Amino acid sequence: MILNEFLSAKDMRAIEANSNYLGISNRILMENAGKAVSDIIVSRYALPKTVSVICGLGGNGGDGLVAARHLASQGYQIKVIFVGDPSLIHSDETRANYSIISQMKSSIEFLVIKDSSEIIPLNSDIYVDSLIGYNFKGALSPLIRAAVNSINQAKGIKISVDVPTGINADTGEPTEEYVKADLTVTFHKMKLGFKKKPTNFGEIKVASVGIPLEAEIYVGPGDVLKIHKDRPPESHKGMFGRLLVIAGSSQYSGAPLLTTMGAYSVGLDLVYTAIPDKIGDTVSSYSPSIISVKYPQENLTEESIEFLNPIIEKIDAVAIGPGLGLHSETKKAVTQIISICDKKKIPMLIDADALKAYGEIRKKVKTPTVFTPHSKEFEILTGKIVEGTPENKTEIVQKEAKKLGAVILLKGNVDIISDGTKTRLNWTGNPGMTVGGTGDVLSGIVAGYLAQKAEPIEAAAAGAFINGAAGDIIKKEKGYHILPEDLIKVIPTVIENAINGKIKM
Repeated sequence: MILNEFLSAKDMRAIEANSNYLGISNRILMENAGKAVSDIIVSRYALPKTVSVICGLGGNGGDGLVAARHLASQGYQIKVIFVGDPSLIHSDETRANYSIISQMKSSIEFLVIKDSSEIIPLNSDIYVDSLIGYNFKGALSPLIRAAVNSINQAKGIKISVDVPTGINADTGEPTEEYVKADLTVTFHKMKLGFKKKPTNFGEIKVASVGIPLEAEIYVGPGDVLKIHKDRPPESHKGMFGRLLVIAGSSQYSGAPLLTTMGAYSVGLDLVYTAIPDKIGDTVSSYSPSIISVKYPQENLTEESIEFLNPIIEKIDAVAIGPGLGLHSETKKAVTQIISICDKKKIPMLIDADALKAYGEIRKKVKTPTVFTPHSKEFEILTGKIVEGTPENKTEIVQKEAKKLGAVILLKGNVDIISDGTKTRLNWTGNPGMTVGGTGDVLSGIVAGYLAQKAEPIEAAAAGAFINGAAGDIIKKEKGYHILPEDLIKVIPTVIENAINGKIKM
């Protein structure tokens, strides 16, 4: 399984959140990070040495505080310069380590600076820059800029924690003022900017902080956090996506409902639900939120497409397939709609009956696309049988995703999500979710994120996690007596808990 060698800031935040989900708290990660910095300094620079640790308000500052504590215990002469108002410390972990350091009066000289006028010249053998880490973007505040200038003007060895202050971790580009590090000790993996602008970081040393492989392989709440979009006060209708759901037939009215409400549950602004007129009243009566687009045919046909074209011109993604049926005229309509979306580069979620229809042509798609088959549908889609352990299935899914030029989300007791290069596994969910309709909800979730401009593999990964986690909540409440509409009720809670770090295994 191929994992990223270089990580973006969003990747790193997701991995840390997934580590928390696995039981490795931010306090543990911070302790390991600070200890790693300390160990590198001890291994390279023998006593006696004086070390100034310049810390900021965030998690990077907390890493520096931990490093200072460990260095002091090793006999180094330590001065901690805390830059900023301690009442504004960003994290509980940093606050806890600030409290510890402020009490180490016999072994650490401690100075708090709240204004740039208070910055003093530095005079040590080694300077540890832990002002701002990989989350930095934009411009430095006057106070941080003054601290950066003080570090750069000092004589001695300059070591930056994770990323030198003033450099964007994703681009490697510095602001006008940035710490000119001799050594950057980064955590877990290299950041994207190191590849793009390696000379801006001095020597780069990657240090382990105990993040397990599972935090990258298995989907977790960090993957939800990664694609979550904050809503600014000036938000307006349409900013958070428009989706067209093409689902249902004269026989199946539940599928379009579940897909539509699944999409709304992830915060989508508008969902247009294309259905036969025969089931229009049934679908529309479920919720006033449903915007139905009715066509006169009892099942989707090529003639139905003229009723959909005006909507196709103004949507951000299409979900097609649940409950459509497999009539010959419906299959033709499905392939035509997919061709239209492909030409217009409209992202697609292809599921159920549409997926089976597409399996008859098996051509590579050009627009961002997610297929969501179970094992039997996978065989129809690709001609390949998937059996055995998730590890055995992974290679097949990855190869077939590459052939299709799309993401495949293979549903199972362990979901496998691949775009042909990256592959993720999801272990949320339970046997009670074999009930019909849970896959329709999943289609709505993933399509909802596609309509919000999420990358297909990220939408599929987050969708699999959310759908399964919702099922696990219901299972705890009432056992395996799960209905798909139960999932829709708890999905918003799953999402909020994921982005706020409150979801537990």
